[in-house]
Amino acid sequence: MATTINSNTTDGIIITPDLSGEIKLQSDGTDIATVTSSGITMASGKSVSGGEIIQNAGPTFSAKLSTDPQTITTRTWTKVQCGTEQFDTNSDYDSTTNYRFTPSVEGYYQINGIVRATGTSQDTYYVSIYKNGSAYTHVNSRTATSGSQSLSISAVIYLNGSTDYVELYGWLEATSPQFESATVTTFSGHLARAV
Repeated sequence: MATTINSNTTDGIIITPDLSGEIKLQSDGTDIATVTSSGITMASGKSVSGGEIIQNAGPTFSAKLSTDPQTITTRTWTKVQCGTEQFDTNSDYDSTTNYRFTPSVEGYYQINGIVRATGTSQDTYYVSIYKNGSAYTHVNSRTATSGSQSLSISAVIYLNGSTDYVELYGWLEATSPQFESATVTTFSGHLARAV
C-alpha cells in the first residue's frame, strides 16, 4: 500500500494515509506516479510536463562476437554471430540461436553495431542493421587493401514490443573474408523512449 493522493472534479483532493512511506499520486483514481525514498516512478504510459517519459528500466543488451574469427563467404550478407552477452536486462537478446534482439517493451530503440572484418584483396564492405529479416539501414566502405577494418552503424528504430526484432549483418568482398575481434565486434541496443 501507499499513502494515496487523488484529485478529482467532485471531491477535490482526497488523501488516504498509510504507514508505508510511499506516496501514490492519482487523477480521478488513475495512477500517475509513485514516490519512494529512491525517487519517482511514473505509471506505465504516463509522462511529465512537456511530454518527456521517465524511464527507470527498459530492455537493454550488449553482446560481442563469440567465435573469433567468424568465417564468412565473400559478397554474401552474413549475420554477425554476437553470442557472448555482456548484459541483457530483460532476456530479450537471443545469443545462442538467432543472434537477434526482440524487445518485450514497445518503443523506440537506439541500436548500435561495430563489425571488424579482415581478408585479402578487399574491395567493398557493408554493415547493416536488419529489422524483421530485411535491411533497415547500412553503411559501407570501399577500400582496395588487405588487413582489418571496422565499420560502425547506429539507428533509432521503432519496435512493437512483441514480434519486431533486429539483427546485425555484414558483407565483404575479399579473399578469405572474416569477421574478427570479440573486443571490437559488438551489437547493442537500449530503449530510448517507450510508446
